[in-house]
Amino acid sequence: MNKRIFIAGLLIFFSTTIGHAADLTGRWGGKVGDNLEISLNLKVDGQKLTGTVTTTYGEEPITDGKIKGDAFSFNVKANGGTIPYKGKIDGDKMLLTLTYGGKEMKGTLTRMKGDTQAQLPPPMKPQMTEYWEPVPKIVDPGPYLGMVVAPSDAIVLFDGKDLSQWKSKKDGGAANWKVDNGVFTVEKGTGDITTRQKFGDYQLHIEWRIPQDIQGQSQARGNSGVFLQDLSDELKIPAYWYEVQVLDSYNNATYVNGQAGSIYKQNPPKVNAMRKPGEWNVYDITYTAPRFKEDGSLFTPGRATVLHNGVVVQDNFEIRGHTAYIGFPKYHAPHGKAPITLQDHGDPSKAISFRNIWVREY
Repeated sequence: MNKRIFIAGLLIFFSTTIGHAADLTGRWGGKVGDNLEISLNLKVDGQKLTGTVTTTYGEEPITDGKIKGDAFSFNVKANGGTIPYKGKIDGDKMLLTLTYGGKEMKGTLTRMKGDTQAQLPPPMKPQMTEYWEPVPKIVDPGPYLGMVVAPSDAIVLFDGKDLSQWKSKKDGGAANWKVDNGVFTVEKGTGDITTRQKFGDYQLHIEWRIPQDIQGQSQARGNSGVFLQDLSDELKIPAYWYEVQVLDSYNNATYVNGQAGSIYKQNPPKVNAMRKPGEWNVYDITYTAPRFKEDGSLFTPGRATVLHNGVVVQDNFEIRGHTAYIGFPKYHAPHGKAPITLQDHGDPSKAISFRNIWVREY
């Protein structure tokens, strides 16, 4: 082959590649999936892609951005997980796909011209789904009468001896929380613990205690949670679970759909049946898992009845979807049985303790 022709061909190839890459620089706006408004602000430097992604949940920088010809890919870190994006440029249109929970969401974005801005709703903030009134009335549940013996058909998740029925959520190894004198206590910083066994419909009994000398206020005071089904690993969706809140709600004001006995961020307890710090609290929870149709859509939502120290605080409540700290609950994907998880929340107050945990499947 003539050397000049070969070099000219290479120049054409590289100029074409660079041209396509240059076309990606700028602002893009549109929708993906079920009407998720999204805006991209991108910059191309050779085959490297940088920029930000903005949705109603906020703005995040992209990572691992790459571009080759008219195709590109990048990742966005959100809620402790990674959401991969990929796409292709077609003139002033962008064909964009993101994968969330193992499910692809596709859409077409358009290049923003001049000073035009993508018409996105204001980003969601945690405070937007918190409310403080009406405050549930305080009910004295009476004194703690002692541990309830597990029924003969129950699966004992903690017998006072060890955490063999649990594992670390972080790495799948042994649960690292401290066991002492028939009680186990959150080991701050080690992460959540989750049951080795998966469950669907069940009755759960669990006892928990706030330290007598607890400090802090609102959500930073003895915070933990019982995740009735933790699907975040199975569905590859960060923070995907259904939570009954654990918190010191004894003379501790907070948003009512985040106090003890609430279905977190969805429904406050009917009353505040909290015992004072240093005394044992008891949850008896009856949980019915959601059902899904063959096409993956929701058939019936999950439901939960919660007794706090023998007092009904949730009465067959219809769970609206996953527990969302930011944004609204939603059933993102069909699922079957899943583990029960206890939360290492990370607030600065002293660690809380648990004991006498058993579950009955039905």
